Amino acid sequence: MGSGSRPGTPGGTKAEATITKISSPSQLSIGCKAFFEKDSEIRQAEVLSIRDKAMRQNIQRTADDAPLDNSESKLEYEFYVHYLEFNKRLDEWVPDSRTRLDKPVTFPKKKNKAAHGGGQQTARDKKRKTNTGGSVATGTAPQTPEPVRHDDSAYTAPREVFSKEKEIEKLRTSGSMTQSTSEVARMKNLNLMEMGQFQIEPWYFSPYPIEYAYTPVLYICEFCLCYYANKTQYTRHRTKCTLQHPPGNEIYRKDDLSFFEIDGRRQRTYCRNLCLLSKCFLDHKTLYYDVDPFLFYILTQRDERGCHIIGYFSKEKESAENYNLACILTLPQYQRMGFGRVLMQFSYELSKAEGKVGSPEKPLSDLGLLSYRTFWSEMLVDLLVGYDGEISIDDLSQLTCFTVQDIMHALFSLDAIRYYHGQHCIVLSERVMEA
Repeated sequence: MGSGSRPGTPGGTKAEATITKISSPSQLSIGCKAFFEKDSEIRQAEVLSIRDKAMRQNIQRTADDAPLDNSESKLEYEFYVHYLEFNKRLDEWVPDSRTRLDKPVTFPKKKNKAAHGGGQQTARDKKRKTNTGGSVATGTAPQTPEPVRHDDSAYTAPREVFSKEKEIEKLRTSGSMTQSTSEVARMKNLNLMEMGQFQIEPWYFSPYPIEYAYTPVLYICEFCLCYYANKTQYTRHRTKCTLQHPPGNEIYRKDDLSFFEIDGRRQRTYCRNLCLLSKCFLDHKTLYYDVDPFLFYILTQRDERGCHIIGYFSKEKESAENYNLACILTLPQYQRMGFGRVLMQFSYELSKAEGKVGSPEKPLSDLGLLSYRTFWSEMLVDLLVGYDGEISIDDLSQLTCFTVQDIMHALFSLDAIRYYHGQHCIVLSERVMEA
């Protein structure tokens, strides 16, 4: 871990912490853990940054610095905090008035400079070999077969840490996945975004130019995705913008929903703006300005004003690992409406049209893994329930265009794989059938 690592996190020498009470919020420092009021609750949070509320200037103070002298003037501070055991999207600036001085504060101590020993624990690779080519019986077995365990470490983020140079090289050669979570900026730089009739609060940091960041509202054209820091500039742009749909080919339409295919090489500006927008809501992936190797598929909803973007997914034009999806996003104003499933299903329809199996780029985020696991499970259960006879895992892969690994992962998550009479079989429980 480098000097920028969070206190109390594994790696390097473990830093000791002191717990004490304070009499003023000015005694807080970056890296300390204090209690703040949040939605009528008291939550512990880590202080990531401090700024003067009036001047909006950051005050970079650590635990080694002396408390600020606030005796002569009544300075007011704001603290950028991360609530412990809560998602990063809830990080926010809070005024010093929300600090609970009656609660103890945990201050990190400076780490001792000690030589690191060489005994790093090596991860053991335990894989179970499964016969995927043989026939697999569906239905309920007469006796309770032995359950089989499954390791899903391949679907989660790796533990190793990449340098910035290695990470960029990884992105250039194999897609858009950020491999090191410590490389992702920890502080949001946008307060509010206005897009059409919606006002959206960003979840994460996005690398918009500095002159557009930290403004009260960032105005985004919902058709060309150009961004403006001033309402007057945005209004002038809307009178001149003639675009009423994404600048690509409409390849699918049903009712008021349409899919547009956009080549990143031909529409660089639009695709870069789309990446900046999506980064506000995707913390685990970073698609850099090199959008040429990617195709973007935009899901839109049509009304009398035009086609409004709902979400999108991107994929590499040529993927060595046969990935059929790199990034996927449904905008917050359209979430919990089933559009994420539409995006995932369309990516597999493209794989069917190409005549090959596909899989999303891995490792997946926690929410991405949950969404895909649900999608795979539902599609497989629907297929197996209506299927009569024997079917192999390879047959399932050909019918669905899911990879064998993804099918096995979904079946293991359903606890549907059993070892019975010398072979693996699929057993769908009543709970799975009813769901």
